[in-house]
Amino acid sequence: MVRIADLVRRVIDVAVASIGLLVLSPIIATAAFAIRVTAGRGVIYRQRRLGLAGRPFELLKFRSMRHPRPGREHPDFDAERRTPVGAWLRATSLDELPSLVNLLRGELTLVGPRPLPVHYWDRFVGDEYERFRVPPGITGLAQISGRNGLDWPERLATDVEYVRTRTLRGDLRILARTVPGVLGRDGVDRAAGITMHELPADRAGRSPSGGQRVNEA
Repeated sequence: MVRIADLVRRVIDVAVASIGLLVLSPIIATAAFAIRVTAGRGVIYRQRRLGLAGRPFELLKFRSMRHPRPGREHPDFDAERRTPVGAWLRATSLDELPSLVNLLRGELTLVGPRPLPVHYWDRFVGDEYERFRVPPGITGLAQISGRNGLDWPERLATDVEYVRTRTLRGDLRILARTVPGVLGRDGVDRAAGITMHELPADRAGRSPSGGQRVNEA
């Protein structure tokens, strides 16, 4: 049974996505042109992510890195591939603007756990799978609580906390706190690297921050 709160969320999602794509179209076009000039062809970065109930979907973002040269595809080379335009887009979260299409399609909602790569499915443990009871979000409790500055156990525990205490009023509070967080560029990049470390494949035998980094080109 669809709850009234979920219907309200969907109406808000469609309204925000539609108005956002229309009003922000000059910024989207300018960003796409800048990426094309500084990083080459393919301005949109696409990656399969886990959605509601673990169903995969293709997340859309602006590409923030140049295509890797042969032999330099590893995430350790992310820093040299990142363009000034890409760094600015990430710092301002404008790289997320293409995700408004995902929002309009219903693959994302405004507030929820961030969608993670499909190959993470077998890496969650215990109640961490509760994050898939709700749609993934553009922003969420983990984002306003530290974003990429949180280690994996803390981040995933925050997602579960959100799911268990989810309310429409709480979502509005998260949205209100997202704005100053984006403006302050809180937790965009971890101090130790360009991107968040990858969720370890063996959670029992490895440090939460000891995996490879997720390559978000």
